[in-house]
Amino acid sequence: MPHILVIGGGPAGLAAAGELAGAGCAVTMLERMPTVGRKILMAGRGGLNLTHSEPLDRFLTRYGAARSWLEPALRAFAPDDLRRWAEDLGQPCFIGSSGRVFPRAMKASPLLRPWVARLTGLGVDIRTRHDWTGWDAAGRVTFTGPDGEGAVAADAVLLAVGGASWPRLGSDGQWTRLLAERGVVATPFRAANCGFATTWSETTRTRFAGEPLRGIAVALEDSPGPPVRGEAVVTAAGLEGGAIYALSAALRDRIALQGQARILLDLRPDMSHDAVQARLDRVRGRESLSNTLRKALRLSPVAVAILREGADMVPPRDAAGLARLVKAVPVTLRAPDSLDRAISVAGGVRQADVDARYMLRAAPGVFVAGEMLDWEAPTGGYLLQACFATGRAAAAGVLDWLQEGAKERYPSTP
Repeated sequence: MPHILVIGGGPAGLAAAGELAGAGCAVTMLERMPTVGRKILMAGRGGLNLTHSEPLDRFLTRYGAARSWLEPALRAFAPDDLRRWAEDLGQPCFIGSSGRVFPRAMKASPLLRPWVARLTGLGVDIRTRHDWTGWDAAGRVTFTGPDGEGAVAADAVLLAVGGASWPRLGSDGQWTRLLAERGVVATPFRAANCGFATTWSETTRTRFAGEPLRGIAVALEDSPGPPVRGEAVVTAAGLEGGAIYALSAALRDRIALQGQARILLDLRPDMSHDAVQARLDRVRGRESLSNTLRKALRLSPVAVAILREGADMVPPRDAAGLARLVKAVPVTLRAPDSLDRAISVAGGVRQADVDARYMLRAAPGVFVAGEMLDWEAPTGGYLLQACFATGRAAAAGVLDWLQEGAKERYPSTP
């Protein structure tokens, strides 16, 4: 019975461990934190968005340049497969109004508990508070644990130790140093699905931080992409929220290239410019700007504040000019949030450094999965789906590699 060491107890590692144990391998999992699945539990605080219900061909486009790399894994374990897997654990799913898929419990713990129980039932030896530290001269995996330093030999190693977002949950990206010692140089991490900084007035910063801008559309200026509809949240430093996260890769890259990125906020995307102007014309008179915008367009106080910010606190008074501003409020973003505030990251192990089985070319018998890989995707279920899918794909790669080795040692092996 081959012994496989899985390092990392997040969704990719847990998915891989289940595949390997189900195939008859002896699996030991090392997790540095006191419990496994901490990032899943964090994601479940706002409702566990497992995946998305859109057609698979459209789904795959969400991974951008990494699509060709991830597509085989995502087709092998597609969104419908993930839904069936959750239901098999006693957690039926539903599709929300945005197409996102959630377990009906809207929490992670009712899913995580039976999942871990299933793994232990398959014989997976889960060792928490074990921090991977590299390899020794004999090729054994080294670690520190409750009893001090140790080392363990394995027939294959599957790494799923995450990227560098939410480091307090266990993923701090320090593994890049360990892999560099074996000749694998990762792409530097960059924040993804994150907020961005701008310069608000003191009034906006103190009065409206935490307030949502609902029902808006956001576009990156001079970008061919369509505006993103959704919600943004004003922070003391700038903007965050779903509509911003969807553009985060483009915003981050524009800032890196030009030093800033300007977005345009449409505060009433369901209305044309002419319709907005007509409503403003009916209300204009002695009304204050705030009252005009509230009565004509039902703009919230925070939306009015951001409109003022976009006009350097001097909005146009004529209806046509004010309508143009409502439909395209400019906001200049100057920097993405830090890695420890980002929902996810770009960067990690490059496609060129792994083969089709997710095995490191420089380290035969060592496989990688999940957020360690250099890919990114927007929120909406795409992140978890790829972690599950690459974890399972890397496990399949382990099994294929072991079988290949068996055939080399024993040519008559079927």
